[in-house]
Amino acid sequence: MKVTYETFTPDDALAREFTRAVGQLAGELGGEHPFYVNGCARDGDRLGVELETAPHDERFVVGHFAQAGPADLDDAIESAHAFFAEWDDTPWSERVELVARVAKLVAARRFELAAILAYEAGKPLLEAIGEVDECVELVDYYCAQMRANEGFSIPMGAPSERERAYSVLRPYGVWAVIGPFNFPLALTLGPIAAALITGNTVVLKPSPHGYLSGHAVYRLFMDAGIPAAALHLLTIPEQRLGERDWFYTHAGLAGLTFTGSYETGMRMYRGFTAARPRPVICEMGGKNPAIVTTYADLDKAAAGIARSAFGYAGQRCSACSRAFVLRERYDELLARVLRARDSVVVGSPLDPASEIGPVIERAAVDRLLAAAAECRALGTPVYGGIQLREPAHGHYAEPTVAEVAPDARVMRDELFTPFLGISAVESFDHALELANGLSYGLTAGLYSENPAEIERFVQRIEAGVIYVNRAAGATSGAWPGVQPFGGWKASGNTGRGGGGLHYLQQYMREQSRTFVR
Repeated sequence: MKVTYETFTPDDALAREFTRAVGQLAGELGGEHPFYVNGCARDGDRLGVELETAPHDERFVVGHFAQAGPADLDDAIESAHAFFAEWDDTPWSERVELVARVAKLVAARRFELAAILAYEAGKPLLEAIGEVDECVELVDYYCAQMRANEGFSIPMGAPSERERAYSVLRPYGVWAVIGPFNFPLALTLGPIAAALITGNTVVLKPSPHGYLSGHAVYRLFMDAGIPAAALHLLTIPEQRLGERDWFYTHAGLAGLTFTGSYETGMRMYRGFTAARPRPVICEMGGKNPAIVTTYADLDKAAAGIARSAFGYAGQRCSACSRAFVLRERYDELLARVLRARDSVVVGSPLDPASEIGPVIERAAVDRLLAAAAECRALGTPVYGGIQLREPAHGHYAEPTVAEVAPDARVMRDELFTPFLGISAVESFDHALELANGLSYGLTAGLYSENPAEIERFVQRIEAGVIYVNRAAGATSGAWPGVQPFGGWKASGNTGRGGGGLHYLQQYMREQSRTFVR
């Protein structure tokens, strides 16, 4: 059964295989893990190890992970830099064939990888399988793009018969990939594949909530035959990384891909480019709006808003956290959204029946509780807004809907929890103004059957990924080769989305070549 982010129900075979893989992995977790420089395992010497626990049950140890330090980064970059010329000289078709093997390995390890996501990221069955299947699509798409563009060497015009000119895209050098917790496979594996295909060598730093996923990604590339000097894995706790910002200010790095919060992303962006211009690809979250007009199909709207707001416990960068509803449809839409909320099954991600699992850490629960308390203090209705005590020992929060004013703080700040703010508005133009009123611009959705409203929305909304009348997700669910995923404004700095036509080119720079006979 193929799974995308539009899949609603697993079949029995999928559930059985997922349950088998989860049970098998349980006995393998809790061990000690090194990091890897030039293919050699390192234990961090006296830096110690960091304990990672599972969000569904904080008593459950995912693993103990050795901490890398500045000297390890120096060695990794030195090795990657020394190998760069050889990797660059490797014909692009050979690099593509090597990386293409990764997609086949991902498919073969589908349920093993999904089980890792369940334990480490708290992803229920369809979310976990969907991310694994997305990895296959990302690699296949990037390989296909490299082939379709024949390695991005394109003949240009010539002023005379004696001249031949070409535009050739060339890799930068050593590229850093800093992964997020919420898509620890797809948003590390995808950028690594893009960087390697285009001729760069890579240093990977996974999220501290995604260490095991980072190890799984590293093994996939090594087992596919990628040279050890081309990819290095460093596990670094966030508190150590922030001591002197020594990772992303390193002079030996030529480029950087980061997925995470706006505050961290901007700190990295400023630090990385302080000494000299260097390419940075940042995706930095969103506060994604949905607009519901007088002409909306309310069943589509309620289904899409609820799915985007509460799917993966609101921890997608593309989660719908704001809804602006024309006043004459407000009560009807709210009632439908609340029915959808009430029908959602919250439970352990290890249980195939669960639709929503835990949030990643206690701090996320606290953000939801604080937001709900703030709304109640203002006298606005809040549906949900509590910590769930069952399943026990996990970070579970009740999916929450709050009726708030359009300018409420919860309609401005990114919470990254299953929290939807909903406001009544007087006009479509006002809703559009509110939707564009924040610095974020990642995704947005519209529900209207009016062609004039649809045209105005697509022309005026300030977001990199937009959806119209989509019941499968108001603001979420992008798929490689279908919906390129990248943000505008504070949500992203390049204007080119992952899984899209223009993503690979960001890992290369143009060289104009002229030959005279």
